[in-house]
Amino acid sequence: MDALYNIVVTINSYLSNYILIVLLVGTGLWFSIRTGFVQVRFFGEGVKRLFGGISLNGEKQKSGMSSFQALATAVAAQVGTGNIVGACGAILIGGPGAIFWMWIIAFLGMATNYAEAVLAQKTRVVKEDGTVLGGPVYYIKRAFKGGFGTFLAGFFAVAIILALGFMGCMVQSNSIASTMSTATGIPAWAIGLFVVLFAAFIFVGGVQRLASVVEKVVPFMAVIYLVGGLAVLIANAANIIPALQLIFECAFNPQAQVGGVTFGLIAALSQGAKRGLFSNEAGMGSTPHAHALANVKTPHEQGVVAMIAVFIDTFVVVTMTALVVISCLYVGDGALAVDATGATAGLDKTNMAQVAFGSLFGQSGGAIFVAVCLFFFAFSTILSWNLFAKINVEYLFGKKALPIFTVIALVFIFLGSLLSNDLVWELADMFNQLMVIPNVIALFALTGAVTMCVKTRGEKMEIAQDAKAIEEPKAE
Repeated sequence: MDALYNIVVTINSYLSNYILIVLLVGTGLWFSIRTGFVQVRFFGEGVKRLFGGISLNGEKQKSGMSSFQALATAVAAQVGTGNIVGACGAILIGGPGAIFWMWIIAFLGMATNYAEAVLAQKTRVVKEDGTVLGGPVYYIKRAFKGGFGTFLAGFFAVAIILALGFMGCMVQSNSIASTMSTATGIPAWAIGLFVVLFAAFIFVGGVQRLASVVEKVVPFMAVIYLVGGLAVLIANAANIIPALQLIFECAFNPQAQVGGVTFGLIAALSQGAKRGLFSNEAGMGSTPHAHALANVKTPHEQGVVAMIAVFIDTFVVVTMTALVVISCLYVGDGALAVDATGATAGLDKTNMAQVAFGSLFGQSGGAIFVAVCLFFFAFSTILSWNLFAKINVEYLFGKKALPIFTVIALVFIFLGSLLSNDLVWELADMFNQLMVIPNVIALFALTGAVTMCVKTRGEKMEIAQDAKAIEEPKAE
């Protein structure tokens, strides 16, 4: 296990320090410029469409989902362990400056996510039985005909099944079991078993049951977490400005020191990019599966809503986590908690948020609050990721393979509650990063279709000259 861990860490260091940064920043810049910064121009429209379509008990769709249900499913995937444990890990390893780079990745990622959602809508397939399927494998094959397209689509499908269907869900269940066990004393295996049974009940109900659950859980979990975070910030109001100053200082200072620890610029940038991807998933190719299912009039409508999902994930939820942790543990009187290194103070990425919230709610209260929030965050992510993986399992092996996949996925969810957190996180990171490569290649190839959608706002469905590979959806 140690040898495997070291190999995976080495691979991830090359992916996150070089390849991932170039791909994420490059793709985000490319689509920001080519769309005239769609994330700024149409931000207001996205907010209006979000609040205009919000519903906790939406009408059951004959096929697919409503626009809000698709958004809730995407947010459920994005707002998970990465927003609490991932953000804490970024701060612990890369310093507070990593949060700044997560913001940059998210801002650029809003344009990338717009492109993903638009292409997913344009290339989605409606089968004869009314089943709606869509995602990167479909726009990859429309972008590249022949063997190359088949290879890229197959590579992506395998990567996402491993990344989200298996390893990613292990990360989520591991965090649930770890935090809940710490807060309540319940054995991790018992918590894992509960998660498996609850997930199985929803998996059996298909897309409609999943949509019904996430449209209720996502708004509820976000409000509870944000209210708790605001309470902590109000109690530590004097530390908010110093916390923000520390974020910017560490983001640009190559040798920033906090509590005796030196955080380099490369570490901040690397952790910001890696955790930014795991948190908002823009460019990874996961959330397009949800946006493809939305029943909207034009791809542009879902594209602007998709941008808001990234905004909520990083600029709202991750920022709340960061300000709570930094204001409580890195500045002011609480700075002693991270003197020297987080490890010597008994802190790690799993319990940092619990300690920070405990400054207001008490040690046990903070542990329970974070554990409950993380349960909803991580469990809703498990639901969405399982759906995304299923779409790719069906693409590769057909509908008959879905029951077998579901059983294997449930086993992995249970194992995740028992296995080493560090190894599980590194494996999830590796497969997440591998997903980016074929997805980004297809996004670049289909740039014309995205820019045309921005220009026409979907009112005209002409396809740009360099995106002829995209065809109208066909029944299969």
